[in-house]
Amino acid sequence: MTDSFTDALPHPVHSFKRVGSTMDVIHSLAAEGALAGTAVIAAEQLEGRGSRGRPWHSPVGGLWLSVLLRPESVAGLEVVSLRVGLAVARAIEGFTGSAPELKWPNDLMLDHRKLGGILCEARWQGASLAWVTVGIGLNVQNRIPAELEQSAVALEQVCPGITPRALSEPIIAAVRQLDLSPERLSPKELEEFDRRNWLRGKQLKEPVHGSVTGVQGDGALLVHTNDGLVPLRSGSLELAPPSGAH
Repeated sequence: MTDSFTDALPHPVHSFKRVGSTMDVIHSLAAEGALAGTAVIAAEQLEGRGSRGRPWHSPVGGLWLSVLLRPESVAGLEVVSLRVGLAVARAIEGFTGSAPELKWPNDLMLDHRKLGGILCEARWQGASLAWVTVGIGLNVQNRIPAELEQSAVALEQVCPGITPRALSEPIIAAVRQLDLSPERLSPKELEEFDRRNWLRGKQLKEPVHGSVTGVQGDGALLVHTNDGLVPLRSGSLELAPPSGAH
């Protein structure tokens, strides 16, 4: 079941009670010629996915949405997820007063726990970029399972009364307004990421041993190791246990 509504910007927002994945719906709409800025929201996803194809639990009460973007250039494709993360964190902070941090490359953190995640998928027509789908999943009013209470958080826990629908409007607007053309993060973007960088100063165990220092303009995570600064551009991170832990 679906309905559509229009916010302050002239692009459709399709709202569903239940879908397999908002990303899949957006890809289908894009293939049919949907305009850049088209968004899909679902109260519940049955087949939500996160990075590296991992399943994403998407119960009622969370914000599960995807936005269609049609960049004119592929230059900024490598830093799309970081730009989206900054935009979403900024929108949440502006709307609620809570200041999310960012865990490279695509997680949003609040109170040292995971608030949500971002997934970007590109589709090509031959050698040309056809579109990019931005998927955003946020814990808002959904109950956090007992086994995840130490590692995950819902926004309502720090901002009582917040609803997914109310939060969707500033987030969709922020994503629609992004300029994805610059190949590198700007000094202003790097400064903001540094301020929100949840990993800064933390010790990594994998894929390299070292201390996280920041990110560079191409989006790589910088890790200080015994061999100097190492840029990481992909892969799973494993934090080293706290000093003294067994």
